[in-house]
Amino acid sequence: MSRSRMPLILGGTAVAGVGYYLYTAGGDGKVAQKQAEADAHRLSAKFKGERKEAQKEAEGLGKQAGAKVDSAFNKTEAELSKARSETEAYAKDTKDAALKKINEFDNKVENEASKAKSGISSWFGGK
Repeated sequence: MSRSRMPLILGGTAVAGVGYYLYTAGGDGKVAQKQAEADAHRLSAKFKGERKEAQKEAEGLGKQAGAKVDSAFNKTEAELSKARSETEAYAKDTKDAALKKINEFDNKVENEASKAKSGISSWFGGK
C-alpha cells in the first residue's frame, strides 16, 4: 500500500523553517524564536490589512449590486403600475361600451313593446 507523503513534506518544511531561523540567529535559540515571532506578527498584520481592504471592496461591490437590484425592482414596479392602469382603463372602457349596448337594446325593446302594446290596445278600443 502506498502511504501519503504529506506528513513527510510537512515535517521537512518545519525542520527547514527551524533551521533557517537558527542559522540566521547564529545558533541562538532565543534569538531565533524572537525572529520567528516577529515574522509571524508581520505576516499576520499583512493578512489583516489585506482582509480589511478586501472587506471594504466587498462592501463597495455589495452596495453597487444592491443599487442595481433596487433600480431593477423600481423599474419593474413602475412597469407593473403602468400595466395595471392600462388594464383598468381597458376594463372601464369595455364596461362602458357593454352598458351602452345594453341601454340601446333596452330602449329598443321598450319602444317595440310600447308599439306592440298600443297596437293591441287599439284592437280593444284603447289608444
